[in-house]
Amino acid sequence: MIRFKAGVPRRAGHRGKHLTFGRTRAGARRRQRLRRLLALGLPTAWGAVAITYKLACPLAQQNGLGARIATCAVFFAVGTGLILHVRRGLLRELRQIRRVAGAAQGVLLRPLPPSVDGLNVAAAQVSADRGAAVGGDLYEVIGTEHGVRVVMGDVRGHGLAAIGTVAAVLGSFREAVHDEPELPGVLRKLERAMARHLRERAKAEHPSSGPSGPDPDSPVAEEFVTVLLLEIGRDGEMRALNCGHPWPYLLRGGGGGGGSGDRVEHLGFGDPLPPLGAFPLPAELPVTRCGPLLPGEALFLYTDGVEDARDSTGRFFPLPTALTEATRTHPTSPQEVLGTVFTQLLAHAGGFPTDDVALLVVANGRTQVQTAHREQLATPL
Repeated sequence: MIRFKAGVPRRAGHRGKHLTFGRTRAGARRRQRLRRLLALGLPTAWGAVAITYKLACPLAQQNGLGARIATCAVFFAVGTGLILHVRRGLLRELRQIRRVAGAAQGVLLRPLPPSVDGLNVAAAQVSADRGAAVGGDLYEVIGTEHGVRVVMGDVRGHGLAAIGTVAAVLGSFREAVHDEPELPGVLRKLERAMARHLRERAKAEHPSSGPSGPDPDSPVAEEFVTVLLLEIGRDGEMRALNCGHPWPYLLRGGGGGGGSGDRVEHLGFGDPLPPLGAFPLPAELPVTRCGPLLPGEALFLYTDGVEDARDSTGRFFPLPTALTEATRTHPTSPQEVLGTVFTQLLAHAGGFPTDDVALLVVANGRTQVQTAHREQLATPL
């Protein structure tokens, strides 16, 4: 039964829109039925040809060798036609499914803009599942009133099975970075989103699980995600919270005659926090000061699938060497760094890594930054 709100007159324009929409849907249904009939028409015609030949053709009634060869040829042609027709339909449906999946996964891990609040950005990722455009790695760069905030994460496992966790963490991050003035508040929201996702997933997979959380013996209870939260202020100062994720590399342009150690520096700041989902976060979350990101410098963030990639002899990928090669030009270009490292990584792994891989380069393209001495040791806020 259709009900109308009292005091709201029905307008003829609305009725016309509803009628037009109804006609459009009816036309779409007719076209869909027509396509189904046409899809069935060719197999039916092939079958009719084979039956007609067998029942009505005099040659099919003979028992000679030539007649048998002709009969076999007819039925072989019919069978081949049916197989090609079915194959064509399956390939068309597969292409449609891949287009839909690619669009959905592109919304989940959307392409990053080339510049965010004066910072040049470039990113690339590859899933360990050949049929997936997105795997268990996640990244995002968002400009806010609190500064440019970056997340880099890696879900336990890889491929399509990890997409649900990626969606939960990224969705929470995209909301929290605008609402929370401090990084600990953002991380707390990510932790709550992860816990809620695990509870819902455990309930869906094991309806008997309690409301407090997944069964400790359930595979869901072993799910976790490593996360690196980074904030770059207007003055270039960097602050970070690290939950079990690899620390980034600081890249400086070649130019100057400095050694490789002057161009590539690994920013390691002590023991990180536990990954989200594995253990509760501590009551206090000390933010790590990482020093300034000066003009011309860049940060290289990555997931552990990069360093864990092996070649045919079992050697791990030499990431510092690849970064040194990528920073020989000056100034450091995110696209060039990304292209050099990604090309060498794929060549090292034989064209396809066994784990999900994500790379993110954030370069300071601003013209003015408050000059400060880089701190050699991490200092809690």
